[in-house]
Amino acid sequence: MPRHLLAIDQGTTGSTVVVVSEDAAVLGRAGREFPQHFPEPGLVEHDADEIWASVTDSLREAIKVAGVRAEDCAGIGITNQRETTLLWDRKTGRALHRAIVWQDRRTSARCAELREAGAEALFRARTGLLLDPYFSGTKLEWLLDHVPGARARAEAGELAFGTIDSFLVHRLSAGALHLTDVSNASRTLLFDIHRGAWDDDLLARLRVPKQVLPEVRSSSEVYGKTRGVPGLPDGIPIAGIAGDQQAALFGQTCFAVGEAKCTYGTGAFLLMNTGARAMVSKNGLLTTIAWRLGTGETVYALEGSSFVAGSAVQWLRDQLGIIERADQIEELARQVETSGGVAFVPALTGLGAPYWDPDARGLICGLTRGSSRAHIARATLEGIAFQIADLVRAMADDAGAPLARLRVDGGASQNALLMELEAGLLNVAIDRPACVETTALGAAYLAGLATGVFPDLQAIARVHKIECSFEPRMAVTEREAHLARWKDAVARARTPRAAQVVS
Repeated sequence: MPRHLLAIDQGTTGSTVVVVSEDAAVLGRAGREFPQHFPEPGLVEHDADEIWASVTDSLREAIKVAGVRAEDCAGIGITNQRETTLLWDRKTGRALHRAIVWQDRRTSARCAELREAGAEALFRARTGLLLDPYFSGTKLEWLLDHVPGARARAEAGELAFGTIDSFLVHRLSAGALHLTDVSNASRTLLFDIHRGAWDDDLLARLRVPKQVLPEVRSSSEVYGKTRGVPGLPDGIPIAGIAGDQQAALFGQTCFAVGEAKCTYGTGAFLLMNTGARAMVSKNGLLTTIAWRLGTGETVYALEGSSFVAGSAVQWLRDQLGIIERADQIEELARQVETSGGVAFVPALTGLGAPYWDPDARGLICGLTRGSSRAHIARATLEGIAFQIADLVRAMADDAGAPLARLRVDGGASQNALLMELEAGLLNVAIDRPACVETTALGAAYLAGLATGVFPDLQAIARVHKIECSFEPRMAVTEREAHLARWKDAVARARTPRAAQVVS
């Protein structure tokens, strides 16, 4: 009986495929970056064919590296950049326009218009989300309005909307399937997370025809089988889907209420399992669906999103040339004991939770004649850590209890200095697993549950391994001074209007 699984992790800057064994060992992995398209400032797009090519290339290479037979795969799990929005022709599978990426801010004015019309309370109550250009709904509305003929074709049932998971399932099944799972649907501004269904009132507000929407399924079941995929035989079960952050929560085995993880990737995302309760945040956090397993009950989560984390390091590399490789930042930052008063607010695509200020802009302040590349590098890592500290404080207030421990993953969690800073600012111990690709592991676990590779959640928890822990070692006075400096820097980075609203 085949016991290994394929996990497709389709991210913001690249696609990775991981081959996972039944004891959660990574047998092989491969990844491909793809181009980022920036038509104008604030606009971020992806080409659907470039995404698909990165996935198929990675599939072939990962199977080769793992030394396994593709036909022996028990199932495929998919995890994806979530709110990124695509519209394609049902018959040909061709996209009508580049995908509008979650980071894209083109619908800021539309979100403001809806807020001013008093619609935010309705969206918040039904979806658990705020009216922000981050989410898919206004992106889809924009595509329907700006791609010639799109609205009429959508109403005629000729077009399909989806987040990237839907697009991949469509391609993996040779166009036979148009579906998504509850976790991705919950990020669209169109889905009632309490009823578990597309919401007619929200669709009407954004003028989205129901004919364009995918079927919503659980996060772990056999949806269909592969057909016509380069490098794969026909008939492999497609058996697990979850948005990347929910997949990471699952991959970190945060199965109990109150357990939380933070993924440090392009952005940084903090999620806490709230069980069957869709907890409403008083502090600007989001209520989202974590997963639903087969016919079981829906599990919810509180989420805080920081739009820029690892991409701040990429910015230092690509735009400023301060480093040549992303992994050089820790060595450079350790050349100084402190940031020398330099603060970096990495609001390069606005500020997410708890501020929700799409017009905030990145800011480096506190520079002196003595400031160096090392000070800016350290301030960048501090800026990433400060954003998560804001989210943890908000989450603890909502939950009515401090966080006991934090599990971390994602590429930037390999940066020991960043983790040391984070533990100190949070005054909470941080656990890093042996495999930090828990997003891919989560997708594999979901597919493994559906195909019988893993009999239950307890079997998954038994194979999860912690590599190391980071204990808080920052003095209270130092922590308070850091946080005061951060608060001042954030105020400088924000728009006057947004600051007035919060105050």
